[in-house]
Amino acid sequence: MIHSKLPQVGTTIFTVMSSLAQEHGAINLGQGFPDFPMNGELVELVSKAMRDGHNQYTHMAGYPPLRAAIAEKIAFLYGTHVDPDTQVTITPGGTYALYTALTTVLQPGDEVIVFEPAYDSYIPAIEVNGAVAVTVQLTFPGYRIDWKEVQARVSPKTRMIVINSPHNPTGSVLSPEDLQELERLVQGTNILVLSDEVYEHLVFDGREHESVLKYPGLLQRSFVCFSFGKNYHCTGWKLGYCVAPPALMAEFRKIHQFNCFSCDTPKQVALAQFLHNRDAYLQLKTDMQAKRDYFRDLMAATRFEPLPSYGSYFQCYSYAAISEESEKDFALRITREYGVATIPVAAFYRRETNHQVVRFCFAKKEETLEAAAERLRKL
Repeated sequence: MIHSKLPQVGTTIFTVMSSLAQEHGAINLGQGFPDFPMNGELVELVSKAMRDGHNQYTHMAGYPPLRAAIAEKIAFLYGTHVDPDTQVTITPGGTYALYTALTTVLQPGDEVIVFEPAYDSYIPAIEVNGAVAVTVQLTFPGYRIDWKEVQARVSPKTRMIVINSPHNPTGSVLSPEDLQELERLVQGTNILVLSDEVYEHLVFDGREHESVLKYPGLLQRSFVCFSFGKNYHCTGWKLGYCVAPPALMAEFRKIHQFNCFSCDTPKQVALAQFLHNRDAYLQLKTDMQAKRDYFRDLMAATRFEPLPSYGSYFQCYSYAAISEESEKDFALRITREYGVATIPVAAFYRRETNHQVVRFCFAKKEETLEAAAERLRKL
């Protein structure tokens, strides 16, 4: 027998709902992955890299030309210079980058402010390091940050604040004012920032992504995490990266080198070339907004009510006009009885909530969305 480090943690809701969808032959709009092909040019570049012999370990911090391409991209998008040798590390996915950043700095008893609903890896990663998650709920239904409440929750033990924009699960995005408030809050403190920006290119309705990389006062104390899988519709690749100032990145790499050491070489070689195709990532917001809008038009014929979504793969919908069930019970029932799998937003809170909201992933083929909406019209 062992003493569990995460005694309250079981199988994630994503695995539960995906398994249930498979069992009942349901359309899976729960887990955030596309069901359409990724870019064929990128596939060919990986194939070529393998044929050209790029099949052995690359540098622990990542394939150097890829890190250089990332630094070039950051300068182009955000006007910020980062050193690819000392500030960029390639990781096996965004979640790994988040976990490694937390593990790098947290000591037992440290406090980390987390905004709920929160991506489900944050709190377990904090707790497994012996630290304490201090949760602040985003205001419903717009899912905005109440900065006065954040200030009230800061204590001498606060070591880090975790932000996520575009936000999973709600699709909300942080404004310039939000980043300025955060910058003022941490100024003159030892509080670090962990910024989850894996959906950086999926921002809609003319809004801009407010990256921590644009704010020097934040970047000097931040780990900023990204995902190639979300940007290029290849979630199964599990490749991402982390950007941080040199002193923080040096400590990050100490953890990284004894866990993963280095990531998939041929995919890094391919991405190093593909990143120079700026249209491939700049076009993402237009393509994904079209899917959000198409799904929203289809859902107008149902009794679901959309909540604002300005980014990510996701749109939250209220089912208050349909049922008073808990979010989990409702999600389970419509999977079994109507053949559409979704995710209850309550699963992204540490304690039970019931705003009667579920999350749908619209990063799907049009025919998939059409079939799902047809089933949901029967509710």
